[in-house]
Amino acid sequence: MGPSPFIIIAIDGGAASGKSSSSKILADRFNLLHVDTGSFYRHITYELLRRKISPADHSAIIAALAEMKFATRLNGRSAEMLIGGQPAGDEIRGQHVNDHVSHYAALPEVRTTLLGYQRGQVAVARQHAFRGLVMEGRDIGSVIFPEANFRFFLHADPTERARRRENEGRQDSVAERDRLDSSRKTSPLHCPPGAVNIDSTFLSLDQVVGQMTTFIAAKLP
Repeated sequence: MGPSPFIIIAIDGGAASGKSSSSKILADRFNLLHVDTGSFYRHITYELLRRKISPADHSAIIAALAEMKFATRLNGRSAEMLIGGQPAGDEIRGQHVNDHVSHYAALPEVRTTLLGYQRGQVAVARQHAFRGLVMEGRDIGSVIFPEANFRFFLHADPTERARRRENEGRQDSVAERDRLDSSRKTSPLHCPPGAVNIDSTFLSLDQVVGQMTTFIAAKLP
């Protein structure tokens, strides 16, 4: 038998829909690099906030992005973004970043800057001998990897997603973030045509991952 084919799994969805948890399990199950693109946008948001640059100041944002040097290091099976050699801290999950990330992520300048970096995670996965990668976000199956081998879209009732965030000890305006992410002009959040749509409202994490695993395993050699 020849070597296993390199596979790409794209998982999109709104906040607290189950993307991160299911992606990490699939990474372990199929020996994949796990890539959380939301953490990339959070890291950039934190950096722009640290520099006191408003989302409305496009020229300053363009200049700041041009200065940023992006790199990747592994944290277990996950890809971790470095900016200027520095990893993201716990601050990127804090309320301040949470309140602003959708505003910065909507900017075409930010999304264009990250496009090549995100696609470059394929090379990182190959370099470290992973079987492939699983990338989670809001435009993976529609923009970053529209030709991914497997594309999933997770969604759940906003009330249930807010409850999940509360159980995690985090505050997150999931409905407002959905509105911002779905209405932006560049790479809006939506279910890509042909993606497997999974409503996780009444499903356990094991059930969500089970559906994904069954679908993936059926199509792998």
